[in-house]
Amino acid sequence: MTIDWSHFTPWASFAGGLLIGLAAALLLLFNGRIAGISGILGGLLRPVKNDVSWRVAFLAGLIVAPIIYAVVAPVPAVQIDASTVILLVAGLLVGIGTRIGSGCTSGHGVCGISRASPRSVVATLSFMAAGFFIVYVVRHLLT
Repeated sequence: MTIDWSHFTPWASFAGGLLIGLAAALLLLFNGRIAGISGILGGLLRPVKNDVSWRVAFLAGLIVAPIIYAVVAPVPAVQIDASTVILLVAGLLVGIGTRIGSGCTSGHGVCGISRASPRSVVATLSFMAAGFFIVYVVRHLLT
């Protein structure tokens, strides 16, 4: 394995991780909510009175932030090496997994592990193991 040093960005990655952690901590501190994207989005599908505005604001921030970034900095090139069908199947499987696992990687991996939740540790290990396995199968056994 080699490292592409021209694209190695530990400080930017560290800063991004700090910002994600800070945002999750602030949401929990001020709103008492976990920053799990599937739960936030799912809460809009069955809205509860006085529980919609913060969810819409959170999701709008996920959409608006990259747009603002694109205005002030060059956007890196994106290369996706998968077909549309593969992406749709992958998205469907992720959606099913979030329902089965009672949360997504952001809820379990970022917020649950930081709260020392045993359920979130097991869920995150399961997500990661499944991801490793599928990548191995697709990249080494099917090609």
